[in-house]
Amino acid sequence: MLKIAYHPIYKHPLPEGHRFPMIKYELLPQQLLYEGTCAEENFYQPELPDDEHILAVHDEAYYQDLVQLRLSKSAVRKIGFPLSDVLVQRERIIVDGTIKGCEFALEHGIAMNIAGGTHHAYSNRGEAFCLLNDQAIGARLLLNNHLATNILIIDLDVHQGNGTAEIFKTDRSVYTFSMHGKGNYPFKKELSDLDIPLDKGTTDEEYLSILKKTLPELLEQLQPDFIFYLCGVDVLESDKLGTLSLTLDGCKERDRYVLQTSYDANIPVQCSMGGGYSPNIKTIVEAHANTFRLALEIYE
Repeated sequence: MLKIAYHPIYKHPLPEGHRFPMIKYELLPQQLLYEGTCAEENFYQPELPDDEHILAVHDEAYYQDLVQLRLSKSAVRKIGFPLSDVLVQRERIIVDGTIKGCEFALEHGIAMNIAGGTHHAYSNRGEAFCLLNDQAIGARLLLNNHLATNILIIDLDVHQGNGTAEIFKTDRSVYTFSMHGKGNYPFKKELSDLDIPLDKGTTDEEYLSILKKTLPELLEQLQPDFIFYLCGVDVLESDKLGTLSLTLDGCKERDRYVLQTSYDANIPVQCSMGGGYSPNIKTIVEAHANTFRLALEIYE
């Protein structure tokens, strides 16, 4: 059964100017239930995780300053959200959604988190709306508990996964692959194990050609036993913060290819949704919903 992490805190209201991107966290599960793609039993509600899981990835000084709301003004500016207790709780609960998703993926082949994909969170700081790196924490937990030994992180958000690259820069048990807009944030990028920067205006045909050449080669080379997939929909041509030009169909084919390839290789995969900032919220919800529809189609 497809298991999906969702908690009401995901839709935490923010001050004016920050609310729009958060609406999708409320609308997406509603849409999946309304159309019959998912039922209530597909969803699970994450909780606050044990701090030890977070501290296996993030520096204790940073984490304590975050939890105690002691971050400097400059550190808060880099995060981009006003710092509050409920915001930190939200981020911790998102992490638990991904942690539990790892367990469900090992059992069912796949698991999804309605939120997550906080790949700009470094080991010692947050950036760009990311406070804690949910997939990095999930990967470290799998390794520490000997549930995986060779992990591939596929980051197809339009923004490079700079925090994830920093966290695993000396760890050969986690391979970081990021395919992103060359001109997109972060403007000073870290070095992933494999970075593929794409020119502005890259369309479906070129994007999918590169992906379909690269992913099989990586699987053959690495032989991973677990995959994390960050499936941001900010690759769409309509996205306000993106520089690529994928259509809804192209984005859907991207997800189909990654999920079908993972399924055919019998590799468990945990998906976090990542970014999506098109002006029309219906476009964002439809693009994200496609990922869930495909997961059910392929895995069930």
